[in-house]
Amino acid sequence: MSTNTFSTATERDALGSFLDQARDALIRKVDGLSDQDSRKASTVSSLSLLSLLKHSAIWERRWFQVIFAGRSFPDEWPADEGNDATFALSDEDTVESVLAYYQEQIVVSREIIASVDLDARCARTDLVDQNLRWVAMHLIQETARHAGHADIIREAIDGSRGL
Repeated sequence: MSTNTFSTATERDALGSFLDQARDALIRKVDGLSDQDSRKASTVSSLSLLSLLKHSAIWERRWFQVIFAGRSFPDEWPADEGNDATFALSDEDTVESVLAYYQEQIVVSREIIASVDLDARCARTDLVDQNLRWVAMHLIQETARHAGHADIIREAIDGSRGL
């Protein structure tokens, strides 16, 4: 969970705080679930809580580290993959392993947000008009959307509300 307190003292603080709130909302949805329950697609969608968490972890890394910072990782995106490949779970994926991976990506993203000018442009040349501020706002939107999906899925699994 977030180590930051909610702060809007500066624009950077506000972006980080709102992103942490969305991340925490998503993370709370897997709290107390077994690996089996976290894989349940409890609605007409094929989404599960674990697949949403994995997708969010992958795109957290991609947006901040690859697209914005220009880092590359062997055998990782932007290799061609299907549209929903980031939601695919392997037999090795567990709540513990996927959550740990997500939290690792969050730490790096926080470091980037804290140390780079919000007006700094993305390293990806096809996103020449996008900057760190835009990436942070995009991740707030996407993570909050997935946290909303997770609310519905968790409630369908065990009736939990307001986690």
